[in-house]
Amino acid sequence: MLSRCVSTIIAAGFAAVLAAPAQAQGTQPGTQPTPPTPADIEAKAQMCAACHGANGTPLDPKTMPNIWGQQPYYILTQLVHYRNGMRENPVMASIAKTLQQSDLRPLAAYFAAKPWPASNAPAAPAEPPKGLTMCTPCHQANFQGGISWPRVAGLNYDYMVAAMRSFANEERTNNMDMVKIMKLFSDSERDAMARYLAALK
Repeated sequence: MLSRCVSTIIAAGFAAVLAAPAQAQGTQPGTQPTPPTPADIEAKAQMCAACHGANGTPLDPKTMPNIWGQQPYYILTQLVHYRNGMRENPVMASIAKTLQQSDLRPLAAYFAAKPWPASNAPAAPAEPPKGLTMCTPCHQANFQGGISWPRVAGLNYDYMVAAMRSFANEERTNNMDMVKIMKLFSDSERDAMARYLAALK
């Protein structure tokens, strides 16, 4: 699965470079970078589609999150964190570092404008599990995210459990508030939270 994803990304990245040679080569010292065109962004988005899905459904939802319809500032922040090493993932870091700084906001806006993919998960229980209200100030009452916080309603259960565990175990530390919050819950409590959130539409 990963090797297929990586090989597709390499092919898509090569196509993106061909489609936007001026962007790929950079600019001369002392000149302003050329803003990316919609065609540039569309070409570079194909690298993302190789793993995150051409129709918004990731190749492997258990390890790759939905980015269609995700909050734009959150997408931007994660790309920045992959570029500067605050968040680690060999595939994502290598992709983020090939992008121009001027690409990041347009790419985030591009994916945020897409519709959130439909889910076949069963309906969520009427009552949220214990502790989930602590998450609403940032993720909002419907868990569809806020200005700086991601949508978690409808994310894959396995992906969310792994993300929560990574924060709790300090394997992921690009948001120390999440580290502190996830440490407050047991494995079973985080499991219940992830199951509830995954079932939200």
